[in-house]
Amino acid sequence: MSKKKNTEIKEEKTEKKVEKEVKKEVKKEVKKEVPQDEEVLEKLKKENEELKASVAKEKDDYIRLMADFENFRRHSAEAKLELVSTASADIIKGLLPVLDDCERAMKMLNDADDKVAVEGTELIYNKLMSFLKTKGLEIIKAKDEKFDTDFHEAVAQMPVAEEDKKGKVFDVVQTGYTLSGKVIRYAKVVVGI
Repeated sequence: MSKKKNTEIKEEKTEKKVEKEVKKEVKKEVKKEVPQDEEVLEKLKKENEELKASVAKEKDDYIRLMADFENFRRHSAEAKLELVSTASADIIKGLLPVLDDCERAMKMLNDADDKVAVEGTELIYNKLMSFLKTKGLEIIKAKDEKFDTDFHEAVAQMPVAEEDKKGKVFDVVQTGYTLSGKVIRYAKVVVGI
C-alpha cells in the first residue's frame, strides 16, 4: 500500500473517530438540554395554572363586589322610599284629628238645621279627604261589617236580638284609616254579641 493510501485511511479513521466523538458530545448536550426544557415547561405549566386560578379568583371577587354594590344601591333606594312614606304617614296621622273634628261638626250642624254651615263644613271635609285619598288614605269600612281584628278595635260590646248581627260591628266610635294598604289607625267599634 502506498503511503498516500495509508494516510487517507488514517485520516478517514480519524474523521470517523472525531465524528463519533462529536455525536457523543451532541447526544450528551441534547440529553442535558431535554431535561432542562422539560423542567422549564413544567414550571411554565404550573405558573400558567396559578395565574388562571388567580384570574378566576379576582373575577369571582369582582362579581361578588358588584352584587354587593347592587344590593346596597337597592337597599338605599328602598330606605329612601320608606323614609318618604313614613314622613307622609306622620303628617297624615297628624291630620286625622282634623278629619274627626269635621265629622263631629257635620253631625252637630245637621242637628242644628244650619244648611250653610253644613255645606261649608262638608266642602272643607271633602277637599281635605280627596287630597288625602290622593296620598293613599282610605277609610276602613266598619259599620255592619264582620268584626275583624286586623282593622277594628273593639271598645265595647252590645247585646243584639237578631242572630245575623252577632259578631258584626254595631256602631263606630272612631273612624279607622289605612294608608297605602297599611292600617294607620284602627276603627274603634262597638261589637254586637
